[in-house]
Amino acid sequence: MDCIFCKIIAGIIPSEGVYKDDKVIAFRDISPMAPVHILIIPREHIPTLNDITDQQAPLVAHMVQVAKQLAKQQGIATKGYRIVINTGPQGGQLVQHLHMHLLGGRELSGGLG
Repeated sequence: MDCIFCKIIAGIIPSEGVYKDDKVIAFRDISPMAPVHILIIPREHIPTLNDITDQQAPLVAHMVQVAKQLAKQQGIATKGYRIVINTGPQGGQLVQHLHMHLLGGRELSGGLG
């Protein structure tokens, strides 16, 4: 098992967990880029968003729902937040396990609209 996120899911590497269910887990990023920076990852190892099958597509919607719930719990839902899925090397994906970043708690620059 070489995937750091799979090791976190298995409990081999500790993390500051904030949510878990049978499909995903969420934990605080160890190098936060905002006051709230949470990673939401599927329990199933899926390398990138490009690897999602039609049958797995509802998983991405579930990740968004978890992000929305966590934004509310973290007190950032009203003022706003960002969710990001980086895909591939040019998209900035550093860990080859599908994951979503939930960012908030301050003004985020560089928005796309």
